[in-house]
Amino acid sequence: MALLQISEPGQSAAPHQHKLAIGIDLGTTNSLVATVKSGMATVLQDEHGHALLPSVVRYMPDGSVVVGHEAQAQQSHDPANTIASAKRFMGRSLKDIADRAHIPYSFVDSADSSKLLQLQTRAGLKTPVEISADILKTLKARAEKSLGVDGGRGELLGAVITVPAYFDDAQRQATKDAARLAGLNVLRLLNEPTAAAVAYGLDNAAEGTFVIYDLGGGTFDVSILKLTKGVFEVLATNGDSALGGDDFDHRIYCWILDKIRESNSDFTPLGEQDTRLLLTKARQAKEWLTDNHEAQIVCRLSNGSLVDVTLSATQFVELTQQLVLKTLSPTRKAMRDANLTLEEIKGVVLVGGATRMPQVRQAVEDYFKQTPLTNLDPDKVVALGAAIQANALVGNRSDNDLLLLDVTPLSLGLETMGGLVEKIIPRNSTLPVARAQDFTTYKNGQTAMSIQVVQGERELVADCRSLARFELRGIPAMAAGAARIRVTFQVDADGLLSVSAREQTTSIEAHVVVKPSYGLSEDEITQMLKSSFGSAEADKKARMLAEARVNAGAIISAVTIALSHDGDLITAEEKLAIEAEIGALQTLSLSDDAVAINKGVDKLNHATEAFAAARMNASVSRALSGKNLDSINL
Repeated sequence: MALLQISEPGQSAAPHQHKLAIGIDLGTTNSLVATVKSGMATVLQDEHGHALLPSVVRYMPDGSVVVGHEAQAQQSHDPANTIASAKRFMGRSLKDIADRAHIPYSFVDSADSSKLLQLQTRAGLKTPVEISADILKTLKARAEKSLGVDGGRGELLGAVITVPAYFDDAQRQATKDAARLAGLNVLRLLNEPTAAAVAYGLDNAAEGTFVIYDLGGGTFDVSILKLTKGVFEVLATNGDSALGGDDFDHRIYCWILDKIRESNSDFTPLGEQDTRLLLTKARQAKEWLTDNHEAQIVCRLSNGSLVDVTLSATQFVELTQQLVLKTLSPTRKAMRDANLTLEEIKGVVLVGGATRMPQVRQAVEDYFKQTPLTNLDPDKVVALGAAIQANALVGNRSDNDLLLLDVTPLSLGLETMGGLVEKIIPRNSTLPVARAQDFTTYKNGQTAMSIQVVQGERELVADCRSLARFELRGIPAMAAGAARIRVTFQVDADGLLSVSAREQTTSIEAHVVVKPSYGLSEDEITQMLKSSFGSAEADKKARMLAEARVNAGAIISAVTIALSHDGDLITAEEKLAIEAEIGALQTLSLSDDAVAINKGVDKLNHATEAFAAARMNASVSRALSGKNLDSINL
């Protein structure tokens, strides 16, 4: 009797048909690569048994590139050529990095404002995309060696790469570009909190509503997900893409500087090497205080002076209290957006190495009134989830096994007349998503339309982020308001946006793939939602005023044109009365009183009633001229 083979759960029926894919957590402090083996997600290690790869790249004098532990060990000795935390600069320009005093790098901003910032190294100018690509190349090589790809045992089909949920379009695109530069086929960009939920949901067969609290080295995200029978639906997301473990290091670094100043009245500003040395000591002290009551910080600066200070756990908590509280504000907003109470939260998942800090765990426990889940390594859980998703995307699992419903974190829309924002895709819309809306022309004979794509929650374009501009030309010359232009917004599963505009009668079309080269500044990210709530009333009034002015301008233009063509249909006195109302409305339009402007519009409409009737009669008379009653079909 022949023996029939049965495949392992999650494996192809024929082992040689198992398709190879990986999940990558490209982190600020550390990066990891994972895959699914024998139906289980596992993090891949290097030849020394290390799972974590420090996200540090050093450019050597001989032109070679060193990534990881060896580069990290030389941070203090060669700071200008050893780049750490490049993820914090992804998709940003120089003006987006407000506080660079403690960053020991030489930044160069391109003369072209549409370009990314660059860092000066001995290997030349390097962008964060190129630096991240060097990290991804190392992870790719580790995966290929571990999976036997370099020995001919299959082909690496692609990778799922995780990004912070609050990364904007530019930062996501920069991540995708880095992966392509590293020779990786990007199967999907996956939000880090969602990846963590995948790992927890599948490993623990959990169902219910969960909060993913993700505090990494450079970013903070909070997402609320509903897990039901393999369906992961993101209910709300919030966060801060410029808050992470690095900021806790910086607080310790500043504390050390204060101690040095207290003991040395001749203190002079530190050079790049000493700055990096103290930042490294600060990070080590932070990690030591996770399990100990105090940390001794000892090092010798380049001028020969000795630094020997002791930081207690209590002092560390006091130094970083505001940073911990800063994470709770986006958490509250996400809870409000999801319309949930604390009692409805089944569990809180901690993600990111920074969540190991006792004060962070205590703050989360106090807020949610429950002990957070930590049974999966917070450093590895994102990579494990990404590997599970990659395994599904290459076809090793049934499509029914896993369904991810992610959301867009900020509203997307376009500019309309008067500098107003018309939101097409509201924030927290499930991805992928496509929405369309019809627009029209503002002026008679208008044959082109300029379309500005914006991102944000405010009512005015000036208060939102401009993502792209493009033009639709070739619109048939029609009366104002007659043309119909359908504008379609599409956001794919990676959170990347494309916009198209089509004129309905001629089918002429224009489109743009939104690919800005740098993202939201720190202040813009942290303030966008906050300002949308705090300025709601002012925005409402500003919108009413803008709409009133646009409406007034349209009626003034229409009446003026009508008078120039058919002014002889009314008496001189009637014409003067209409012109007086036009002048009054023009004056009112310069004011900030929307109610008064609307009243002025009503007065002008009333003043032109007889004129409108005379034009209608004249139009009917012209249409009937030369015809008798019998020739008209009723």
